[in-house]
This record gives sequence, C-alpha cells and structure tokens, in this order.
Amino acid sequence: MKAFEDTIIALATPAGSGAIGVIRLSGPAAISIVNKFFKGKFKPKDLTRVSTHTIHLGYIIDGTKIIDEVLVSVFKNPQSYTGEDVVEISVHGSPYIQQEIMQLFLQNGVRHAKAGEFTLRAFINGKMDLSQAEAVADLIAANSAASHQLALQQMRGGFSSEIKKLRKELIHFASLIELELDFAEEDVEFADRKLFNDLVQRLKTTLKHLVDSFATGNVLKQGVPVAIVGEPNVGKSTLLNALLNEERAIVSSIAGTTRDVIEDELVIDGIRFRFIDTAGIRQAQDEIEKIGIKKTYQKIKEAKVVIFLIDACALSRSASCHLPQHEETLRTFETELKQIGQNHADKKILIVANKIDQIDQKNYQIDTQKFPLIEISAKQKTGLDKLKKELITLVNKALLDQNEVVVSNARHFQALNEALKSVLQVEYGLQHNLPTDLLTIDIRAALHSLGEITGEITSDDLLDNIFRNFCIGK
Repeated sequence: MKAFEDTIIALATPAGSGAIGVIRLSGPAAISIVNKFFKGKFKPKDLTRVSTHTIHLGYIIDGTKIIDEVLVSVFKNPQSYTGEDVVEISVHGSPYIQQEIMQLFLQNGVRHAKAGEFTLRAFINGKMDLSQAEAVADLIAANSAASHQLALQQMRGGFSSEIKKLRKELIHFASLIELELDFAEEDVEFADRKLFNDLVQRLKTTLKHLVDSFATGNVLKQGVPVAIVGEPNVGKSTLLNALLNEERAIVSSIAGTTRDVIEDELVIDGIRFRFIDTAGIRQAQDEIEKIGIKKTYQKIKEAKVVIFLIDACALSRSASCHLPQHEETLRTFETELKQIGQNHADKKILIVANKIDQIDQKNYQIDTQKFPLIEISAKQKTGLDKLKKELITLVNKALLDQNEVVVSNARHFQALNEALKSVLQVEYGLQHNLPTDLLTIDIRAALHSLGEITGEITSDDLLDNIFRNFCIGK
C-alpha cells in the first residue's frame, strides 16, 4: 500500500489533568515540525540530526513565548511503532498546556489523527499484521489478568504466525493445481496428492483446535457469566453480597424479594466472573414475579456456569433443621436440576448447599457421588474460598497457563470457521477424486478466509470497522 504523505497528531494519554501528558506525532514531517518549535535547555539541538530512540530535554516555544518545558522522544523510521518518523512529547499534565501545543502543530501542517490511525499505519507499513493490530485494542481494554494475557499473546503473534505458514504452503499447492488446469488435456499432475492431503490434514487439525478454543477465549475476554439460581429464600442474594464483599442485593427473610436479575463482576485468580443473582424459581405469585422467573431461565441459558443453590436443611435429616415442606423442597430441587441438565447439557453446574451453619449432621438425602456438593454459609462467609477454587477449575485456564494459543476475537472465529468449512470441502474433493477445477474453488475460499485474519486480504470497509473502535492516540 502507498505510504502516508501527511503527519498526524493526537494526545496519547487520557484527557484531563495529571502529572504528565504525552502528545504523539507520526509521519514524514513529524521530526522537522517539532524541531521548528523545540529549543534545547542547555544547548541548541537539531532533532533532525539526533539518533533514533533518544530523549531530549528542552522547551516548546511559539515565537518568543515558552509554552512548556518538555521531554521529546525521537523514533526514526522504520524503527518505530508506526514504521514512520514518530515523536512523543512529554509535557506537564495541564489541559491548557496540552491544547496550546496541539494547536501550535495543527496550525503548522499537522492534522488530528483518527481513531486507531497510529496502529493502522503500523499495519499498513508492515510493523504488525491485522490480528496483532486488533490485539492492541484488546490489550488497552484488558481488565483482568486473563484478558491481558490473551491480548499480549495475540499481539506477540498468537496464532497468526502458524496461519501465515500454513497459508503459504496452501498457496504453493494452489499454484501447482492451477497449473494443472493449463495442461488439462495432457492429464498431468504437478501437485503431489499425498503431500497435499497431508497439508489438508494439518490445516484441518489446526483450524479445528483454534475454533474450539474460542469457547474458552471468549469467556476469558468478556468475563465468565455465572447464574446463581434456586428456590426463593435459599440465600442467592446473600451469596452474591458475600462474594462481592458488599451489600449489592437486597436481602430479606421474605421470599421472592429479588424480582429482577442483578449482575456484578469479580476477578478471581486473574479471571473475571460476571455473577448474576436471579429471581427464585417457584410458582409465581404475581405478574412481576412471573417476569422475573422468566428472566431467570433466560440467564441460565446465557450463563457458562450455573450455581444451583439449595438450603442445606432440605438435603439433611439433621434434628436442628426446622425447614417447612422439606420433602417438597427436595423434590422441586431434583426436578429443576434434572430439567437444567437436560435443557442445558453444555452448562457446568455447581450444586451448593447453603446455611450449613444451621445443621448439626450431614445426613444428605441425595447421591453426593452423582452430585458433588460444595458446602457454604453465605451469611457466615464460610466455604467461599472452596467455591471460588471450584469456579476456577471449571474454566479451562490450563490453556493459558500452558501458553496454548487461544482465539478470543469473534471476527477471527468466524473467518476460521469459514476456512475450516472450505478445507473440509477440499478434503472431500481429494477423497472422491473430484475434478481439479472444483478443488481450486474451495482452495481459493480457504485462502481468502485465512488471509482475512492476518490482513493479507482486506478491504477499506473492514479496516474502518476494526479501527473505528480504537481510542484516539493509538
């Protein structure tokens, strides 16, 4: 692509007062324009002649007016973030100073950068591929150790290097197969079908692994949704408050207090969880509660993990328990548990017995081998560490800990799915000796989908859609 001919500027730090602010310029005139208004503090300095990756103390001056004492960092092309000449000016964090300096350069041939334009230039200039560029935005937005690790892994290359390697091999075979079409009448084969089939198998295995990893990567990036469900008055809101260590939900002895869902987030061992307190499951007493219970089932459907909470007294024959309708409560619990298990086979379900502080013996009436229990007292805040540990084990964090490649970007997931479909069609064509011209159609489709991930095949609309979500200055 053609190099950019203009020079852009943006504030690279958040707007507002602070200790310092950083103003970033990139483009062919970045160094010369800053040099025009820069004066070294101790001696004259020509920024156009200094070495790359150097820092210089001095003043930004407009005529005879000193605007601020600054540190100017110079990065010369191509050894910079964007691949162009880049200057970063560290100024005092006054919004007035920042705007004065910005306006000075804007009036002298520089223009405001668009959202994500610095990273866009890095992509255009070959400093990173498109998947790495997208990871920059994810890294900035990371709000947990897991999402940070995912973004950093992707920015350092992630799966794009493997995709590029396989795509290069596929291009080689595609060119040989295209060549066969030119000699169709001679009935010759330039592409070794065994080697080609081996490549297709490797592609299929790699793509399937990456597609499957999205289930883990997406929840680690967005936060793991956890629905807390159960009958009214079993302590769902108390559990939410205990986990968050604050009074987030209203707690009352009156059954059915929670009519709507309440959500909040908690980071456990670097993983962000989104806990959802739901309305108690029972025969609705009024129209409002009916809506709340309907939302409960919707949240179960959306959740990755379901914490099914039950009063420990309902499970135990303990003499200390005085739970009314004991047998009915247990039957309702077993019915609802069975229903959730059948309707949501993909859900990970935790059975949690609450209020264990109220029982003196654990003579449970359910098969604890089939339904392992976690015992807690939400009110006394006991057993919560075990519950948190179990939540972590349910999330496939092992992939991250072993530095396995994990896909977390929805666009990549879609492109990988399309590539996998095309590769499966190529495999079918090889197995059934389909004509070469039919094979080439599916090979081209696979190459196109793989190229969309790294940006080797792209469009202006796609780039606009990706980079418009970046912050200004990055």
